[in-house]
Amino acid sequence: MCGIIGYIGEKDIQKVLTTGLKKLEYRGYDSVGIAVHNGDSVQVNKSKGRLEELHQQLDQHSFSGMLGIGHTRWATHGHPSDENSHPHTDANKDFAIVHNGIIENYLEIKRELIEKGYTFSSETDSEVISHLFYHLYDGDMVATIQQVVKRLKGAYALGIVSEHEPDRLYAVREASPLIIGTGEEEALISSDIPAVLDHTRDIYILEDGEMAILTKDDITLLQTSTGEQLSRDIFRVDWDVEQAEKNGYDHFMLKEIHEQPEALKKTTAGRVNQERKTVKFDELQWSRDRIEQWDKVTIVACGTAYHAGLIGKHVIEELTRIPVDVEVASEFRYRRPIVNEKTLVIVISQSGETADTLAALRQSQHLGANVLAITNVVGSSIAREADEVILTMAGPEIAVASTKAYTTQVLSFYLLGIYLAQIKQTITEDYRQQLLQSILDIPNQMEELLEHSAALRRYSESIKDASSLFFIGRGLDHAVALEGSLKLKEISYIHSEAYAAGELKHGTLALIEEGTPIIALITQEEVSEKMMGNIKEVKARGAQVLGVSMQGNMDILEYVDDGCYIPESLSLVTPLLTVVPLQLISYYTSLALGNDVDKPRNLAKSVTVE
Repeated sequence: MCGIIGYIGEKDIQKVLTTGLKKLEYRGYDSVGIAVHNGDSVQVNKSKGRLEELHQQLDQHSFSGMLGIGHTRWATHGHPSDENSHPHTDANKDFAIVHNGIIENYLEIKRELIEKGYTFSSETDSEVISHLFYHLYDGDMVATIQQVVKRLKGAYALGIVSEHEPDRLYAVREASPLIIGTGEEEALISSDIPAVLDHTRDIYILEDGEMAILTKDDITLLQTSTGEQLSRDIFRVDWDVEQAEKNGYDHFMLKEIHEQPEALKKTTAGRVNQERKTVKFDELQWSRDRIEQWDKVTIVACGTAYHAGLIGKHVIEELTRIPVDVEVASEFRYRRPIVNEKTLVIVISQSGETADTLAALRQSQHLGANVLAITNVVGSSIAREADEVILTMAGPEIAVASTKAYTTQVLSFYLLGIYLAQIKQTITEDYRQQLLQSILDIPNQMEELLEHSAALRRYSESIKDASSLFFIGRGLDHAVALEGSLKLKEISYIHSEAYAAGELKHGTLALIEEGTPIIALITQEEVSEKMMGNIKEVKARGAQVLGVSMQGNMDILEYVDDGCYIPESLSLVTPLLTVVPLQLISYYTSLALGNDVDKPRNLAKSVTVE
């Protein structure tokens, strides 16, 4: 979602801010801007559009100084426009702020300030914050921040520059991520780590209800409400900024699809005893008694992570016989979910900052449930607040459409299911060993798949002009179909739906007409004959069918117009392979349409607001 960068130090302020914003582009945005204190006053330059448009403006009117903030905005309140872009200031430009999150009571504050004579220039919720600072400022910046946040309801990460203090940068966090980077004679704030790595690997992670005062020589962390000074260990970032480069690929998404075999190996490393074919999670340490007290599992997630959870449900139920519910986080948090101390709640989030999922985590803990998080980001809010954490090892994922984060989440569910089954003794040793060997074979099989993508590119060219496309499957194939359909929608903008193939007769067949493209997944042996019948149904109505099946199943060519094959594997673990051709079809279709593959319209990477 929106991105924040802030800097104080001796380097070229304009370059630091714009380079930092470039590192945050993956979050998705529709406008961009910076504010710089030049020693005398605060100067602002912002505009609708991409960073390149801001650069053009800055070429005409460059900024200099030691202190500044920048922002990439993804529209929530008010359409994309110059006026709605950040940073926002008060009328006199005494204060400039950048804001991630949503101020729920902004209309109430706005009406109050208008009655007092304040004039607003934007439609945003964020602008009320800059006017509040001007209205409440009493010469003490910390006290003013305390007064401002008392008025705000909602989520916010704030970067604040004041004309009155040319040597201080302020940061405040409440329910929206914010980190502090500390370097030699410089300091930074950002909504995400990549934006500061050109300058430092040493960071502090602000918690909810905390603020920071940054000078070029010192960083002070405070409890916002009380002003009490805090002590915090530095977190050392140990991954390379080069990991976020394209490395010769045309797009981050294609690079990340090809990184999946290595990401799966890293997620497995240290968690599988290859000699004994057992799974270990040193980070869990659950006893059999503790596991036996759980009478159900509830998985909560959004989007792609939700689809990973659907596979997790199938795996955990199959291997442990514990009933599993899967719920969309944005629905879960607004009802009275039936979870308690006998429930294991598993929350999934690539970023670890997904607002609805974080709210579901907190709600579940309040109801007494044990919460396990599956996430890709060390130090994220969800990772810190969950009772236990399984970290996926996908590495930085830049493209908005998730690929390697999804497959490492799915892999984590396989390992978790086997781990629980070991302790509960619900599967045989032979089957466990067979399962683990199949999982260990997946990275090499995935590499084999990726070497033969030319046919998928040709298929993608053939569907680029379709107005609608359908995915069908049964069992685990239906869960994968949902993810394949989402990928296609996200980056090609073609209307796409996924259906359980057995439901075709219950309405969906009405949508099938001559030439309708359908991708049929046929990897689950126990229902393959049923799938063949479903394919006949759509073919009889003129559909053009691509069948995705396992190698050796040549019979499908009698039923479909074209075939795609994944390496042979156990039916239970095929989702890790089946999704790869679907990812590639989405990528090549978007490419054929000339879309911005990595930054699809209207979407953001990390959804940190509702």
